[in-house]
Amino acid sequence: MTETTNARVDWLQLWRSGDLARFCFISLGIMLHATNETMVMTVMPAMLREIEGVQYVGWSFAIYEIGSIVAGAATGRLVSFVSLRANLVIAALLFMVGCVVCALATSMQWFLVGRLLEGFGGGGLVALAFVSVERLFSRDIWPQLFAIMSVIWGVSAFSGPMLGALAAEYINWRWAFGVSAVGGLAMAVASLIVLRMRAAGEVAPVAAGKPPAFPFEVLACLAVSVILIAMAGLAIAPLRSSLFLISGLIGIGLVFVLDSRRPESRLFPSRPFNWRSPVGTGMTMIGAFSVATCSFGLYAPLILTQLHGVPLLTSGYIIASESIAWSVLSILVANTRPEREGRVVMLGALMIAGGVVGFAYAVPAGSLPLILFCAILQGGGFGMAWPFVTRMIVDASLPGEKTIASSAVPTMQRMGYAVGAAIAGIIANAGGFAHGLSAETAQGAASWLFIAFLPLAAVGCLAGWKTARG
Repeated sequence: MTETTNARVDWLQLWRSGDLARFCFISLGIMLHATNETMVMTVMPAMLREIEGVQYVGWSFAIYEIGSIVAGAATGRLVSFVSLRANLVIAALLFMVGCVVCALATSMQWFLVGRLLEGFGGGGLVALAFVSVERLFSRDIWPQLFAIMSVIWGVSAFSGPMLGALAAEYINWRWAFGVSAVGGLAMAVASLIVLRMRAAGEVAPVAAGKPPAFPFEVLACLAVSVILIAMAGLAIAPLRSSLFLISGLIGIGLVFVLDSRRPESRLFPSRPFNWRSPVGTGMTMIGAFSVATCSFGLYAPLILTQLHGVPLLTSGYIIASESIAWSVLSILVANTRPEREGRVVMLGALMIAGGVVGFAYAVPAGSLPLILFCAILQGGGFGMAWPFVTRMIVDASLPGEKTIASSAVPTMQRMGYAVGAAIAGIIANAGGFAHGLSAETAQGAASWLFIAFLPLAAVGCLAGWKTARG
C-alpha cells in the first residue's frame, strides 16, 4: 500500500509508484457502466416504439442491479483468489456479451436477459474500482479517489445521452448497444496488455487453494424478493399485487437475517440498521435515498418525450446533469476539513430530498428549467454526502469488518436501486403504463412516481442528520 499522510497527499509519488495510474485505468470500467446507464435511459422511448413492453421498464433496471450485486459480491471474494487482471477481463467480456444480446433483442424478454448479463459485467467492473481503493490506498485519501471516480462518472454521463440519442435518431437504437459492446471488448483487451505485472495487494491467494465463501442463499433471496416486488406491477389487482409486494418486502428483510447468520460470507456489517451507530444510520440513509431517487432516471425520459414532446437528446442530458452535478460537487468538497464533514452530509441529504419534492411538481408540469435544477440539486447532494458517509460507516464499523463495511456501501446502493425500480414499476403500471405508452398514461403516472417516495426521502434526511451528529 502506498503511504500517505493526512497533511499532504503526494500525488506525484502515487503516480510514480504506479498505484494511481493503475487505479485510473481500473476506474475506466466505471465509464462503461455509467455510459451504458445514461444511454439506456435515453434510448428507452425509441426502443419501446419497436419492442413492446413498457410495463417491463422497471424490470430492466431492477434486473441489471441484481446482476451488479451478484457480481460485486463475487468480485470482492474472487479478487483474493483470482488476479485482478483476470477479474477485469471476465467482467468486461460479460458486459460485452450483454450489450450484444440487447442489441439483437427481438422482445423485451431477450432484452432483460441482456440487461442481466450487462449487470454481471458492469457490476464487476465497478466493484473492482472500489476494491482497488480499499486495497491500494490509505483511507485518508479515499474522498479524493472517490472524486476521481466521480470525474470519470461525470464524463461518462455526458457521453451516454449523446451516444443514445444519435444512434436512435439517425441510425437505430441498437447501434448504441453495439458501440458499448466494442467498449467492453476494448476494456478486456487493454486489461490483458496493461495489467501484466501483479500489483501490490492485487492478489492474496487463499490457503490450500480454497475459494472464499460465497453468500448464495442471501443473493438468491434478494433476487427472488426483487422479482416478487416487480411481479406485483405486471397485472395490477389489489389482492394479487399486495401479496406479491408484501412477500417481496418480507424477503428483503430475510436477506439481512440470512446475512447475519453467515459471518464467513457476510455482505453487510453487524447490525447494519442500528441507529445507535453511524453504521446503522449511514446504511439507512444510503438505502432510503437509493430507493427514493431511482424514478427520475428510470421514467423521466419516457414522460418527457411522451407527455411534453421533449427530444431524446434533451431528456438524456437532463438525466445526465444529475451525474455531472454528482461529480462536480464531489470534487469541490473532497478536501473538506473533518470537523465540517457532518454539515456537508446534512446539506447533501437535504438537497437530495429537495430534488425528489421538486420532481413531483416539475416533471408532470414539464418545466424543463425546474427539472434541470432539481436534477442538479439531487445529484449534487449525492456527490457531497456519499464520500463522507462511506468513510463514517467504515470508521464506525468493528475492527474486523472494515472491508465488509466499505463494500457494503455500493451493495446497499444497488440493492436500493433494484427495490426502488421494482416499486416504481408498480406505481407506473398502476398509473397507466400497464395499458401502453401514450401521453395519457404518462400523465397518470407522472406525479405518483415521485410523491410515493417522499416518506422514504424524509427517512433519508433523518438518517443523514443522525449520521452527521454521530
